[in-house]
Amino acid sequence: MRANERIALVGEKCVLVPYLKRHVEHYNKWMQSPELLEMTASEPLTLEEEYEMQESWRVDENKCTFIILSRESPNQEITRTNALAQKMVGDVNLFFNDHDDPRSAEIEIMVAEPSYRRKGMGLEALRMMMVYAQQSLGTRRITAKVSTENKGSIQLFLTQLGFVQISYSQVFGEVTLERVLSPQSPSAASDNTDVGKNTILEQFVTIQLDEDQLDH
Repeated sequence: MRANERIALVGEKCVLVPYLKRHVEHYNKWMQSPELLEMTASEPLTLEEEYEMQESWRVDENKCTFIILSRESPNQEITRTNALAQKMVGDVNLFFNDHDDPRSAEIEIMVAEPSYRRKGMGLEALRMMMVYAQQSLGTRRITAKVSTENKGSIQLFLTQLGFVQISYSQVFGEVTLERVLSPQSPSAASDNTDVGKNTILEQFVTIQLDEDQLDH
């Protein structure tokens, strides 16, 4: 999606940046892992196919992808020149595939690096993506499909992100969860309180990336 191809979202634990050519080789190595392929219901791609996928997603207005980078310390200053230098740990995506409701999107997340799991990074990345979707893309409804075996993710969506279960597929062994986002007035655009349950979302900063580093 071109809407996010020049920006980074800077949170306390992570930085979300567009999926660029510089990320493809590392991403392709991730996706040779049987664990990650099963987790994401994906098929392995060659490196050439991965480059083609990156380019097609960049221009596809129905897909919004951010690579998750680790912010090693909340005190670390993230700027337009160093944002892309942080460590790659995963990705978060929105898919606008509901032709009857263009303001509805399905969200997916993958924290590929095992040492960065269970540290709150995935939760922060999801919250940042949801707020970005609401405020910048006009999204009003977000769904997530989660394997019934992934009890931790189901609980995260239900208890910390305010989703509710709307269906269960015995065939695919997954549940579909939903969160309806209330419309915001322009004056509330920086509040970031709508996404999350019984909590105020961590604030994040949007920065414009250095054009010289954007190897689309």
